[in-house]
Amino acid sequence: MERRRPGEVRDAIVEVLEGRTGPASVQEISSEVSRLIGNVSPSSVRSYLQLNTPPLFARMDRGQYVLSGFGAVQEAEARASTPGAAAAWTHREATLVHADCNEWLTRQAPNSVHAVVTDPPYGLVEYSDTEQQKLRSGRGGVWRIPPSFDGVKRAPLPRFTVLKPADLDALERFFLAWGRSLVRVLVPGANVVVASNPLLSHLVAGALARAGLERRGELVRLVMTMRGGDRPKAAHVEFSGVSVMPRSMWEPWLLFRKPLEGRAQDNLRRWGTGGFRRIGEDKPFGDVIESAPTRSKERALADHPSLKPQAFLRRVVRGVLPLGEGVVLDPFAGSGSTLAAACAVGYASLGVERDAKYFELAQSAIPRLAALKLSDGI
Repeated sequence: MERRRPGEVRDAIVEVLEGRTGPASVQEISSEVSRLIGNVSPSSVRSYLQLNTPPLFARMDRGQYVLSGFGAVQEAEARASTPGAAAAWTHREATLVHADCNEWLTRQAPNSVHAVVTDPPYGLVEYSDTEQQKLRSGRGGVWRIPPSFDGVKRAPLPRFTVLKPADLDALERFFLAWGRSLVRVLVPGANVVVASNPLLSHLVAGALARAGLERRGELVRLVMTMRGGDRPKAAHVEFSGVSVMPRSMWEPWLLFRKPLEGRAQDNLRRWGTGGFRRIGEDKPFGDVIESAPTRSKERALADHPSLKPQAFLRRVVRGVLPLGEGVVLDPFAGSGSTLAAACAVGYASLGVERDAKYFELAQSAIPRLAALKLSDGI
């Protein structure tokens, strides 16, 4: 029996469906997959399709399949009774929707979003219902709940080192499906800024590039976190001069964009996108932003374990719309801090959050975070 690399059949199925304008049957997919990588039985293809539906594939009527977020759009729109079926809440120019972001994206109009700034559940496992319940009950699970220091209660940290190979594979599939769903609703030249982690950013970046987004580098958030720097567990005395991992002093935010239509100036004239808004006439938007851990004052307004500070978010959100016009989307809205930052700089924004508790939290947090006065005036 021919040995195949992990995911080879799945990737071939993706390649086949990428080249089609409509759904395909298992038999049609099997024939094309066999042409690409050698003989593969229809039963094997069917198993891969069923295993990855959702998030990577969508099953249509009569046992045919499409890529999630592409041909599935028509099917999703036909099933939806109204575009606004999900619960929604608004504040000024911000709209927050209680929904699963991938399902929500399939119902949105093409070329309707001008930028994305988001801090997704890039470990996925830590935001599952089971792990969230552990976190809220103080038991931790994959979340490390650090002890108080000098009387200050420190925020929980997800343990990305405990993710298994199957978790990492699921993460890559998730971001590939999400990226494909996202590409359709973005205008050409739209910036996509995605918070990540040095241990996982390569998987997320690879998936988003495969989804059709153009890699544009990274933003570096210079911030001292509590990750890393620890001595070997249960052997800290024996190896007192050893740190198992470096103490984290930065955070990567991946930069992508939907490919331009023509030159940058052509895209800017038609869509208002294709670059970053300068900080000043003589100061361009930079890819290194000094930051600090989120202040306790902000955490008191929005008790979310991954809350990012308004000072950082406002600078990023302001920069992603080069002409200061358009809609900023956060598909993983959490407590709504990105929407609050958009309100503070005068932009329209959309947020999607599937967790009912965070959706409720965001409704009180967004107005209060947006109203914060910061020393830099943003």
